[in-house]
This record gives sequence, C-alpha cells and structure tokens, in this order.
Amino acid sequence: MILRVLTVFAIVVAAFVIAEPVRSQSADSPEITYELGPGDEVRVTVFGHGDLSGVFVLGGDGTVSLPLIGEIAAGQKSVRELEDLIVDALRPDYLKNPSVNVQMVNYRPFYILGEVKSPGSYSYVSGMKVINAVVLGGGYTYRAKENKVYIDRSGDESQRIVASPETPVLPGDIIHVPERFF
Repeated sequence: MILRVLTVFAIVVAAFVIAEPVRSQSADSPEITYELGPGDEVRVTVFGHGDLSGVFVLGGDGTVSLPLIGEIAAGQKSVRELEDLIVDALRPDYLKNPSVNVQMVNYRPFYILGEVKSPGSYSYVSGMKVINAVVLGGGYTYRAKENKVYIDRSGDESQRIVASPETPVLPGDIIHVPERFF
C-alpha cells in the first residue's frame, strides 16, 4: 500500500516538474493585457450622453482629450482601466452614476525592419504572430537570419526578446530580422 502511494506521489511530482518547463516555454503566448499607447483609436460610449461619446485617438504623450473632462492619461492603461478613469472623472461633478464603455477601434501599427523584402510599418491585426508579420513584410530576403528574430516591446530595447515564428506580435512592437554572415 505504501509503495502504491509513493508511486502515485512520484508520478504527480514528475508531472509538475515536466509541466513547469512547458509553462515557461509558453511565454511566447502569454495572456497579455493590452496597454493603450500613442496612435491607438478608441470608441468611448457614455450611455445616455451621446454628446460625451465618440471616437478618440491617443496623442503622442499617451493622453486622450474627452469632452467636458479634458485630458486623461490613457497610455500604458488597459481598456478597463481607461473606463474606470473616465467614470471617476465624470462622477460626481458631471454625472451621478455614469456608465462608460471603451472599445478598441484601431490599434497602433507594428514595425518590421532588417532582412525582409518590404520593411516598414504595418497595421496590426489581433492574434498576429511573427510569421504573419514577416509575410506582410514580403518575406525574408536571402540574407535573413530566419532562426533569430528580435522584438522590441513598446520600442524599448531593454525589453528585447528573441522571438520564434509563433511569438505573438503586439501593436507598437519593432521586429528586427538580422542579417546572417554566410
């Protein structure tokens, strides 16, 4: 009986040990909460108040200017956090119990540089992966180092990651396809 319990225990422990690397490898596709940034276009709906609703673009500093309440710092906030900020700004001075909905209309572009046939900026599509971005860029050139692509998240080189073809691309990402030496 003890041998059976120890065997089951060993199998469970082994399953967790084996599963751990799989979870860390899935860092290529984590559940990422999208953070708003300059150039994103959002639709703000204040229910019952069409004059306060509309489509707005985040400025270069990450702020959005809304009727009645003015500038709101929306950069590096989720859509849900922006909703909460707008509700807090409207309550209690302007509306007693505001109901606000924020939806993404257009994402900011991503950029692909280096050894692709048509480097440049491209419109982001939800669920995009590195391989999709390379295809949009016209495919690899013959000099491309296809097995080592880099992504700078939010344009910040300190957040550079080595990407596989299945790595998710986010709006604002800068994808670098380096040149191979031979």
